[in-house]
Amino acid sequence: MDNNHRILNANEILKIIPHRYPFLMVDRVEIIDDLKSARGIKCVSANELFFHGHFPERPIMPGVLILESMAQTSATLMVCSPEYSGRFAYFAGINKARFRKQVIPGDVLEIYINVERIRGKIAKVSGLASVGDNKVCDAELIFAVD
Repeated sequence: MDNNHRILNANEILKIIPHRYPFLMVDRVEIIDDLKSARGIKCVSANELFFHGHFPERPIMPGVLILESMAQTSATLMVCSPEYSGRFAYFAGINKARFRKQVIPGDVLEIYINVERIRGKIAKVSGLASVGDNKVCDAELIFAVD
């Protein structure tokens, strides 16, 4: 494995981004190449707090939390790179978000992030979330790094 490729577990992610339970929405991040691409994993448990209200009789992961999983994977990728180490990546915008399938307890959400461009402190990434072979969400995300 080269220097740009590494796998971060939940404890390592906690050292990089400020999110904490119950709002940490990614369990593992594989940095494929610094400032280029990453793969995140969210193991969706029936014990997630959001399932108590969305919806108790038919639990579905809220789409906004799927997007948050993408954002946290992206922020981890950004802040892990030597150029932005020790900085903070703020979610600044979203474009072209589409939800295609539901995510339910027991699913393993896979998040794929590709950095499209970086200009100064602003980055644009494309994100895709899937469960198995099923695409569940795709979007363009924008970040400001401070």
